[in-house]
Amino acid sequence: MVFAFLFVALVTASSTAALTYREARNSVLHATQDTAVASFRDHVRGHPSLLPVDPGKLPTYLQELAALGKPRPWFVFAEYGTTVRVSSGSSPVSTVVTPALRERIKSRPYGAFQRVVKDGVPYLAVGMPVLLKSQPGMKLDSGLVLYAVLALDEEKMQIEALLTAARNGAVPGLAIALVPALLAARSVLRPVRELRRAALSMGSGKLDTRIAVRGRDELSDLARTFNETAAGLERSVTELREAEERARRFASDVSHELRTPLAGMLAVTEVLDEDAAGLDPDTARAVRLISTETGKLAVLVEDLMEISRFDARAAELNSDEVDVAETIRRTLANRHWTGRVGARLPDGIRARLDPRRFDVVMANLVGNALRHGGDPVAVTLRREAADDGSPLLAVEVTDGGPGIRPDVLPRVFDRFFKADAARTRSAGSGLGLAITAENVRLHGGTIHAANGPGGRGAVFTVTMPLDGGPRGRSREGE
Repeated sequence: MVFAFLFVALVTASSTAALTYREARNSVLHATQDTAVASFRDHVRGHPSLLPVDPGKLPTYLQELAALGKPRPWFVFAEYGTTVRVSSGSSPVSTVVTPALRERIKSRPYGAFQRVVKDGVPYLAVGMPVLLKSQPGMKLDSGLVLYAVLALDEEKMQIEALLTAARNGAVPGLAIALVPALLAARSVLRPVRELRRAALSMGSGKLDTRIAVRGRDELSDLARTFNETAAGLERSVTELREAEERARRFASDVSHELRTPLAGMLAVTEVLDEDAAGLDPDTARAVRLISTETGKLAVLVEDLMEISRFDARAAELNSDEVDVAETIRRTLANRHWTGRVGARLPDGIRARLDPRRFDVVMANLVGNALRHGGDPVAVTLRREAADDGSPLLAVEVTDGGPGIRPDVLPRVFDRFFKADAARTRSAGSGLGLAITAENVRLHGGTIHAANGPGGRGAVFTVTMPLDGGPRGRSREGE
């Protein structure tokens, strides 16, 4: 605001100084110009000895004219035809008289003038043709043209003095304008700064932030509105948090209570599966359907309990230093995927991570590629470097399927999100990729979903720090 105030003051002072300077400059130049032109015209017309042209007498006549110059003596030059070039000084021809001035004089029998700058010095050049008096009311050009050249160095000094005075007058004005600018900034910007600090505080999660209200102007009304909005937002967020906490507690309690009856149901369905071959076909299909759905329900309950632990910030890492390639091979072997998945797993990459949670990450990504992607499915392990130079572990899982639609990509890690039939997770709990993302974040890493070249095949990339996640805890410390 101070800069804006000073800018306006600067523009105003500069404009005033520029207009004053321009008017004063024009006044000085026009006064000198009018005096010189009128004086030269009168002397040329009233001089009796110019015609007929006598080259021998012309220098004397020109020196007399030069001495009569106003406001100061001139340098006078005479041009007659193409041969006679005479002056009142030492040089017969003036470099200040331009071809443009000569052309203007041809069409103006009463003379013309021009301001010219030569070697940094301004000059006034006045051209006047000498006319013949042939008969009353008619004047003919004699062919003789006189030029008066006047140096405007004195006028230049006057104009420079005016410019200095205008500039020196503008500087104190700016200094004086700074005082009300500071006062205005203090009274206006202080509430704005307080509002900005309060907004930043609320943005960081401190919803109880309020602003002190002073006065009854527009800024105080804005502060009251901010306080009312903040109070309403705090109430709404508190209610939402309480509702979310109740929903999480409900899901956790229900999942926990379901585990015991589900364990009994799974034991019964295993027995029924063994005896299904001896039952009639319709009963056998029903038994197998019950067994399958009971297994899905058990997976859903376990996943819900895992998500509840993440939501309650109760999930922890049991970190250990492991050979990452060997850990991935073990994941593939335990699920009988070794022959179905291509693996590029260089040895020698060791990292601190939670083996159980890393196994869940790899199992969910590879299982997802096998169920919903297409051959070939591959796992690639490599070492990378972060922007700050710290070492990273990078694992990439790719498949040869149709890829993920662009509208689905931003939501693949959402809970219970289901895409179309080509990428659905309806065979599982709908929480697999969400749990995967939570486990990666728990390690201090990132996970990214994309499509391969040409949009063919899904590509899931996991990066983790080699030295363990920010919430890691070594087994040796347990």
